[in-house]
Amino acid sequence: MKIVVIGGSGLIGKKLVNGLRERGHEAVAASPSSGVNAVTGEGLTDALVGAQVVVDVTNSPFFEDGPVLEFFEKSSRNLLAAEAIAGVGHHVALSVVGADRIPESGYMRAKASQEKLIKSGGVPYTILSATQFFEFMGAIAQSATDGQTVRLPSAFIQPVMSDDVAAALVDITLGEPVNGMVELAGPDRFHFDELIRRFLSANHDPRQVVTDAHARYYGTELDDRTLIPGDNSLIGSTRFEDWLSRSLVQR
Repeated sequence: MKIVVIGGSGLIGKKLVNGLRERGHEAVAASPSSGVNAVTGEGLTDALVGAQVVVDVTNSPFFEDGPVLEFFEKSSRNLLAAEAIAGVGHHVALSVVGADRIPESGYMRAKASQEKLIKSGGVPYTILSATQFFEFMGAIAQSATDGQTVRLPSAFIQPVMSDDVAAALVDITLGEPVNGMVELAGPDRFHFDELIRRFLSANHDPRQVVTDAHARYYGTELDDRTLIPGDNSLIGSTRFEDWLSRSLVQR
């Protein structure tokens, strides 16, 4: 098949393109650097000629409430319209587990809006909602840092490795549309504060994690279900401790 990966030059996009090519498919990495811009619509018509599947793994360069919402809504509307014209039979998108349960985050509201547009867009679809990536633990810790203190709740979190996300996307892309959501998480569930405490300790980071039930994650107070997938979710194969050990060796 010809499969167009929108955002094909990013963290997940590169892995996905390689995985699809290894399975013998024509995977096209599309991004503004290659002349394809989903937000403006530039290059979409030509890129989608002959495509059976389009995978959207783009991420907004903006995080302010207005711009991030505009990014995901414009790009999704343009993609779905171009796909309908081109006769694309499967729209695949990457989202975040619990996006609709974190309403104080402009980014999560934008992802939830993207999900709604896809569901009503008229193109057969599958949305893969993944939990937080192992690779983002440093950024998450930084977002909760004040001086030398990292203030976090003890709510559950079940992060996943980006390689496992890309592998799941390969299988979903080559399968039939489910016209619904598929959730993906890592194999291990942690308390949020303890996970970041382990991450900082392994990296010899002197910051101290303080447990605070009211600490907010991108503006929202968490409960034990906010970031956790449902019972029938896919489970990645890579354990956090294994990834952490490898990442420390590679530094």
